[in-house]
Amino acid sequence: MRTVFAAALAAVIAVAVPAAQSNIAAPEKFTAFAIDISNMAPNVRTSPVDLTINRWSTDEERNRLLAVFRNKGQDALLSELQRLPKVGYINTPGSLSYDLRFALQREEPEGGRMIFVMTDRPIGGWEARNRPRTIDYPFTLIQLHLDKDGNGEGKASIYTKITEAKDGTIELENFASQPVMLNQVKKAR
Repeated sequence: MRTVFAAALAAVIAVAVPAAQSNIAAPEKFTAFAIDISNMAPNVRTSPVDLTINRWSTDEERNRLLAVFRNKGQDALLSELQRLPKVGYINTPGSLSYDLRFALQREEPEGGRMIFVMTDRPIGGWEARNRPRTIDYPFTLIQLHLDKDGNGEGKASIYTKITEAKDGTIELENFASQPVMLNQVKKAR
């Protein structure tokens, strides 16, 4: 199923983003309340989520990922993404932090911004050994929309496959039927 926010995420990857976003004076931290109503969970799951960005990805990194994807496909994109230095991490209460590999931001006309994060998703031993259908969905993508005060909402696609359509656009296929909704997103002060 194509996710609703595929066009916005693809646009951030494919278009130029303001330069000099790789330097952050101090890490940026965000909190959110995640609601997972996908078909991947037997029941609705909710949890606080913390996301920290220590540095923004460079235009060079974005261009390299896009070129690798367009020339060699999803598997090569995954390998290239895993080689990038970590840009931050995400965690939920009681869990280990998981490294984020790519993060961009785009200023919005009304003074807010959109933040896009991409990483490889955690794959456990059972999944790696038995190779169920989920193994073909190796990416986690997060999109946050923040207003000028640092408040907003977002979506996360935990199990995602990235493909290129015949017209050259980037498409996201989500293994789950719904993205994880990120409510009450706030930039930590």
